[in-house]
Amino acid sequence: MNKTYLLLGCNIGNREQKLLQAKKLIEKNIGKIIRQSKLYQTAAWGKTDQPHFLNQVIIVETDLAPEKLMQIILLTEKKMGRIRTIKNASRIIDIDILFFNKEIVQQKDLIIPHPEIQNRRFVLTPLNELSPNLKHPIIKKNIHQLLKTCKDKLDVKKF
Repeated sequence: MNKTYLLLGCNIGNREQKLLQAKKLIEKNIGKIIRQSKLYQTAAWGKTDQPHFLNQVIIVETDLAPEKLMQIILLTEKKMGRIRTIKNASRIIDIDILFFNKEIVQQKDLIIPHPEIQNRRFVLTPLNELSPNLKHPIIKKNIHQLLKTCKDKLDVKKF
């Protein structure tokens, strides 16, 4: 059984309902959610002229390999109505693979761990809630250490 950390995000429509819908689809098509962080509200990162996001990290047990997991995530986003436009645009749902076991995957369309984990407070805060001692397999620091040294100053508040 594989263990993956996923980041869910939404800033369009009923954000709580969209995150709940995404989790139901994840449980149906990917695997069992074994832990989940609280919801966090964050100002948009990168493209700031848009509504605040709700974000949550979930830990999922899955039989899927990383490539198949990514395929199902993209199908889930599409099923929920996500249309990819410009980078960092508003979105109905965003599902990112943060970690997959302790694996390092470097492919054209799939990089695990997610390459921006250490630079985004809205990722590190819920990750720290769940697994502060989880060690990043490339950077070799744990989540708590990465959060303490993160240069991102966006406000991340429990929702």
